[in-house]
Amino acid sequence: MESRTGTKIWIRDALIVTMNEGNEVISGDVLVENDRIVRIGSGIDAPDAEVIEADGKVLLPGFVQTHIHLCQTLFRGRADDLALIDWLRERIWPLEAAHSEDSVYYSALLGIGELIRSGTTTILDMETVHHTDAAFRAIEESGIRALSGKVMMDHGTEVPLALQEKTERSLQESVDLLEKWHGAANGRIQYAFCPRFVVSCTEALLIGVRDLSAQYGVRVHTHASENRDEIALVESERGMRNVVYLDHIGLARPNLILAHSIWLDEEEKAIIQKRGVKVTHCPGSNMKLASGIAEVPALLEMDIPVGLGADGAPCNNNLDMFQEMRLAAFIQKVQHGPTVMDARKVLRMATMGGAEVLGLEGEIGSVEIGKKADLQLLDLEDFHVYPSHDADIFSRVVYAATRGDVDTVLIDGKVVMSGKQVMTIDRHRVLKESDRSLKALLARIGV
Repeated sequence: MESRTGTKIWIRDALIVTMNEGNEVISGDVLVENDRIVRIGSGIDAPDAEVIEADGKVLLPGFVQTHIHLCQTLFRGRADDLALIDWLRERIWPLEAAHSEDSVYYSALLGIGELIRSGTTTILDMETVHHTDAAFRAIEESGIRALSGKVMMDHGTEVPLALQEKTERSLQESVDLLEKWHGAANGRIQYAFCPRFVVSCTEALLIGVRDLSAQYGVRVHTHASENRDEIALVESERGMRNVVYLDHIGLARPNLILAHSIWLDEEEKAIIQKRGVKVTHCPGSNMKLASGIAEVPALLEMDIPVGLGADGAPCNNNLDMFQEMRLAAFIQKVQHGPTVMDARKVLRMATMGGAEVLGLEGEIGSVEIGKKADLQLLDLEDFHVYPSHDADIFSRVVYAATRGDVDTVLIDGKVVMSGKQVMTIDRHRVLKESDRSLKALLARIGV
């Protein structure tokens, strides 16, 4: 299915929550030409443009999710009520090992459909060991903006044979994918090296990632300090804690993005701050796996960039940024009081904060002239978000709105969802094929 791709799009009569440096809120219009925002405000006249009548809807930058596993969407509901290491060894790794090109493709499309439907326009995605080409094809076809890469695993116990890699092969396959996909689709697709976590990687692999990421100028995305058992494994093998070890081998650099970072000591926080490392916070996943609560207020106080992500469908069990925003605020309030993590701060994490984590703050994350037209329109004319009179729009979006309120989504200047219907993905086909491909996957492992 094709999205509408007019050269100019004129969004009229919106309440524009810019998320610019001053968090300005403006009533007016936005004009998009090709993939960029070219005008904001009143007095726009573009008779040759395709018109979207906002009729007072709320215009926001699209959400930026900084930790997603599209390859795991098929596993929703199949790994519940387990701690991290058991969750991986007993459920996720065997399921990932059984993936085919077909199942990765439909897993990715299923996840992307959910993401777009709920206002997410950019993701940082970590795939599995094999068939990553299929995920990139789904990303390209769907229109979502993504940094993604194959997961890298050349070490560890209780790992299925199909996920056990040779170091050089893992590095070479990653480079091959990078050279094929990095910068594709008008730059909408970027590559990131994705070593799973220290527990799954030899030092030789991590050093190889360090050097290749510097050579190609791309991001490195890995898990770190998510769970106390994980930290104990790293300490027993490498003789030091996660972040200290990553710094020891020279991987703690501004291009490094650490998922979770729950159990950091003061030395590790100082390393993250000094080295310019970025952090992605996944409150829904962290709570469901009982991993813990990241010290996000302290990290933000240290000016460490922190983004939000839903993680994967089997540990959440959805990919909804509205839920992540609420959880990110509420779990900190329980610990630190009601004034911490206010709505403006949380919405910033979901937009500009995520853009900063990905190094894309000059391109996305706010509604500003010159930036990419990655936008969402929210229809807040409903019971659960009223009254609207003299209401704080940040509060309405973060604490009251839901993914069902997202009406229209643009990515790279193209309308990918209109009237709450995703236009770039055939929903009925993907739902049907997701069930079919999961059934075949389960048959491969005898379930």
